[in-house]
Amino acid sequence: MSLLLEPSSAMIKEQKLYREMGLTDEEFARIEAILGRLPNYTETGIFAVMWSEHCSYKNSKPVLKKFPTDGPHVLQGPGEGAGIVDIGDGLAAAFKIESHNHPSAIEPYQGAATGIGGIIRDVFSMGARPIALLNSLRFGELTSPRVKYLFEQVVAGIAGYGNCVGIPTVGGEVQFDPAYEGNPLVNAMCVGIIRHEDIQRGIATGVGNTVMYVGAKTGRDGIHGATFASEELSEQSEAKRPAVQVGDPFMEKLLLEACLEAVKSDALVGIQDMGAAGLTSSSAEMASKGGFGIEMNLDLVPQRETGMTPYEMMLSESQERMLLVVKQGREDEIAAIFAKYGLEAKAIGKVTADKMLRLYFRGEVAAEIPVDALAKDAPVYHKPSKEPAYYREFQAMPPYIPHIEDYNQTLLGLLAQPTIASKEWVYDQYDYMVRTNTVVAPGSDAAVVRIRGTNKALALTTDCNSRYLYLDPEMGGKIAVAEAARNVVCSGAKPLAITDCLNFGNPEKPEIFWQLEKAVDGMSEACRALETPVVSGNVSLYNETNGEAVYPTPVVGMVGLIDDLSHITTQSFKQAGDLIYVIGEAKPEFGGSELQKWLEGRIFGKAPEIDLEIEARRQRQLLAAIRAGVVASAHDVAEGGLAVALAECLMGADGLGANVTISGDATSELFSETQSRFVVSVKKEHQEAFEQLVEAKRIGEVTDANVLVVNGERGETLIHLSVAKMRDVWKGAIPCLLKSKD
Repeated sequence: MSLLLEPSSAMIKEQKLYREMGLTDEEFARIEAILGRLPNYTETGIFAVMWSEHCSYKNSKPVLKKFPTDGPHVLQGPGEGAGIVDIGDGLAAAFKIESHNHPSAIEPYQGAATGIGGIIRDVFSMGARPIALLNSLRFGELTSPRVKYLFEQVVAGIAGYGNCVGIPTVGGEVQFDPAYEGNPLVNAMCVGIIRHEDIQRGIATGVGNTVMYVGAKTGRDGIHGATFASEELSEQSEAKRPAVQVGDPFMEKLLLEACLEAVKSDALVGIQDMGAAGLTSSSAEMASKGGFGIEMNLDLVPQRETGMTPYEMMLSESQERMLLVVKQGREDEIAAIFAKYGLEAKAIGKVTADKMLRLYFRGEVAAEIPVDALAKDAPVYHKPSKEPAYYREFQAMPPYIPHIEDYNQTLLGLLAQPTIASKEWVYDQYDYMVRTNTVVAPGSDAAVVRIRGTNKALALTTDCNSRYLYLDPEMGGKIAVAEAARNVVCSGAKPLAITDCLNFGNPEKPEIFWQLEKAVDGMSEACRALETPVVSGNVSLYNETNGEAVYPTPVVGMVGLIDDLSHITTQSFKQAGDLIYVIGEAKPEFGGSELQKWLEGRIFGKAPEIDLEIEARRQRQLLAAIRAGVVASAHDVAEGGLAVALAECLMGADGLGANVTISGDATSELFSETQSRFVVSVKKEHQEAFEQLVEAKRIGEVTDANVLVVNGERGETLIHLSVAKMRDVWKGAIPCLLKSKD
């Protein structure tokens, strides 16, 4: 479309064309007041993407302020490409999690692949070398052809991009529930290592300094992707397939190496990924953060398609692009670095003093907007909040107590549930050993990646049980943070900080906004109790299809530090004769449990409760015992309860079994999802030392019988299953469902 064919400012207002871009009548009036005139088509589009929820957080910002963001380890909190925490020896970990939900629902392979590409750029734009990728995925039930297609293609997209770019995908989680049938969730996390002196920020400063464009050329893909991510999915969403970008991991690899070399140069002033809203967000945000303006000549923007308009260039979300600000007169130094990698670094503009974003095209001014109006002064809304009727109904219900007659069949049934079953089908497609730093591969509580040149490692996890959050968002929010911390502690690490991806429905519905508020309240309380501040994250709202919202799913990505490689611990039992302990007692808590969903086909009632003081104490005690060298294995009790946890401890323990005796109500002891519990194995010679450090109950022994035996307090056998049988069911569940005819 030529500029001449673009609608006039008057037409935009009269025909309310701005609504198609996602702006409200009030917002358009506000834009008119800011500019003192009607905006043209390009300016309207720029405001629309920058004021979308995806870029501005206009609906969630008041809630996000509740998060604790400071701590002794925090070097960079929210507001930049990634958060950064100190890990000692002049090194730091940079990390962030982000969503690519809507694109993955429409075009799952490219949606997932470009989600990986974007999160990698967020990390290396800080000057950090990416060392690990994780993900958190949600789908409907694997009985539907469409869900199978989405699941297979999303996993293929993650593998296709991550494997090619050469960064190991070391961990993650996958959950299945009808709540995600129409709207899958695809969250990607990247972790990098950086020296303190190399930390970069996305700012534009210094009048006359040069704005440089590097990476792939700009095309028409991804236009209005940020707006697309800020509306509900519907029958018409398929028509927005062109909004999904196409990634090139080989270009990304070159860009990564070139940027990491460029950040060593003092000619570089600032650097930012062209992510959501592309050239618009990177230029406006860098200028606003720096307190300056930016002027760009769009005729100089590298383009891969002919006849592109300013609107298209500014709103394109073509992948593998970065915006740099370079000291005036030193452009050739930076260009030479990129040329070494076969990449063009092209000067397209300069930093100005007037705090305006000014765009030229064919010798004319195509747009002129105050940068602060686009970034830090974007609208903020305090949405109404209302407790949902279903929540009151669930809270009033008596406790749900399942009736179980056959404990063997119940355990096998749970192991076959896709949410609990082995995710080997998924992670076998990922290269999790590339760069040879992966110490603990996918399949344990947390992934562990060594830090080269040190005796340290990072434990990494993503976690969130959204069923608990649906039943009770505040309690579920606490549990999400606590369970992530349990995963990290079980690996021998001290939890340092979190990144979060808040996946919710439409915030304009008071009941949804209430879920968001309460979840953040719970998460914030847990972050304070466990000393894990929030250093980065992403908000993904409008996750609804035809008016039906997903469960509230605030995914927690956590990083922990293992200060000595000898402390690395895994969940598998190690040798016959080791003593088995359980930390924490069981209560009859089955609301939102895997057992309830399997038996009843739905979830209801109260979520499990959590006492954060008890949680923190048990984590401290277990970590102290691990560091003292008296723990052979550790695993948290999560979905499916103690019985599933015991089975999981045996899956990777070749030839071993367990003989356990429980007391009290067998159903609660075995299948309740009571929080703050762990299964630990200890060598006999360490029994006394362990019991002095940890409040725990000895329940049995590891055996060489390759059988799980669980006895009741009267000596009756409740469970007697071969490990081979359990493993077959557990490993075969997902491949079997994918192959089955519908």
